[in-house]
Amino acid sequence: MATGYGLVEGPVWHSELGLLYSDVLNGGVFRISKNGDVSQQVPKRRGIGGMALHADGGLVMGGKDIVAADIDGTNMGILLAGADTKAGIGFNDLTTDASGRIYVGDLGFRVFGGDEPKPGYLHLIDLDGRERVISDGIMLTNGLGFSPDGKRLYHSDARADLVRVYDVFPDGSVSDWVPFATLESGETPDGLAVAMDGSVWVALAHGGAVAVYEPDGQLRQRVPVPLPMVTSVCFGGDDLKDVYIVSGSRGGPRENCGSVFVTRSSVAGLPLPPAKVKRN
Repeated sequence: MATGYGLVEGPVWHSELGLLYSDVLNGGVFRISKNGDVSQQVPKRRGIGGMALHADGGLVMGGKDIVAADIDGTNMGILLAGADTKAGIGFNDLTTDASGRIYVGDLGFRVFGGDEPKPGYLHLIDLDGRERVISDGIMLTNGLGFSPDGKRLYHSDARADLVRVYDVFPDGSVSDWVPFATLESGETPDGLAVAMDGSVWVALAHGGAVAVYEPDGQLRQRVPVPLPMVTSVCFGGDDLKDVYIVSGSRGGPRENCGSVFVTRSSVAGLPLPPAKVKRN
């Protein structure tokens, strides 16, 4: 559907604009409109591993800091600074709950810098902008998503080759995690999305597929993808049955072959609630 990127991440569906997604390595947020036209939405910004819409019409983006901006990237303000976390490096994927709070994992080490792996933390940004650490020990934080009833939070740990699941309490905090799905060595769990029937769709970085799990963690099916570095997945389209799958270039035939693919699902995805965290 679209190609020529270094590392595509953070896909999010906008009901009017279409699909928004980032290129982590080369920078920028891009858009595929409903009629298939590709354009740049936000210039230059690199390292965006996750995005969400904001209730005021703007966009929340990850990277060195968690920021909120207008939909074109202007009027940008920091919601949570990477320098204010223990590792001080930055953030990867993120999601929102039904109340509009933001859940985001930080990076304990520079993934592309050859650092020794160190665990990071899961953060909750409340509606008033205050931050809490709600879990720890994540070796490489990736996809996050809630069950349809909002009572469970799924969380990919790419270096542990598993997807965690937490129980979620009314104040937004979470229980100790337990394994939801454990992957075979080399099939790294990356971004994820949840469908209306409670199935959890997990991008398999280096695995060339999206794994679809039942709510009890049993594997339902695998959706093959033409490139091995499958980084994330989201539902879109007017009926939320279009499945957008994004990839990076690693293992592909050439540099900057990261791509966006689309297929159809028999089940609709859960709409991602907009963030309602106070903007600075």
